[in-house]
Amino acid sequence: MGKIFAIGDIHGCISQLDRLLAQLDIDKEEDTLLFIGDYIDRGPDPKGVIDSILDIRKNVSNVVCLSGNHEDMFLNYCLDRRDEELYMSNGGMRTLASYGFSPEGTEELILPESHREFFTSLRTYHETDDYIFVHAGLRPGVPLDRQDREDLLWIRFEFIRSPYDFGKTVIYGHTPVFLDEPLIDKNKIGIDTGAVYGGWLTCIELPEMKIYQV
Repeated sequence: MGKIFAIGDIHGCISQLDRLLAQLDIDKEEDTLLFIGDYIDRGPDPKGVIDSILDIRKNVSNVVCLSGNHEDMFLNYCLDRRDEELYMSNGGMRTLASYGFSPEGTEELILPESHREFFTSLRTYHETDDYIFVHAGLRPGVPLDRQDREDLLWIRFEFIRSPYDFGKTVIYGHTPVFLDEPLIDKNKIGIDTGAVYGGWLTCIELPEMKIYQV
């Protein structure tokens, strides 16, 4: 079984993503590259991040892309014009602008088909023999297959502060850890280290627990 390289919340920080990927020695056939969600919003080039991940998929056999709460808000806004105030207050204008769209204009938001397929195909979690990968976390005491989608994308301190044993180590993002390194606990590892807020963009290599940051 190959290694797993899990990357935290990117939020449009394309320069940091490019520099981080350059550090990773990935076996393109054996290893897995996993993104924990929140590719868009707040940062300088959300569309560029999606373009980069789509290019990576052409060269790396095993790429897992999870949904974050920001992708969920983006789809709600794009497909149904729902929750506009919530989306805009969470950095959505940066993403819309990167696609050449202004809410005040008369044109429609048109996504490239490959981008639309990307957003609509994102998974809420990924499970291996030893790990559970999820954007925000898990509700303690609830089996994985019965977890609520909103918790998987939005939960914070009910999960982070819980000592509950989920049976496997949970790798998550969503809640920034404003430290020089990820939050490594007995039952969980938080890899959102606040890249868009001037912190680090982090990748953890498993099972070696090697940390890469830019």
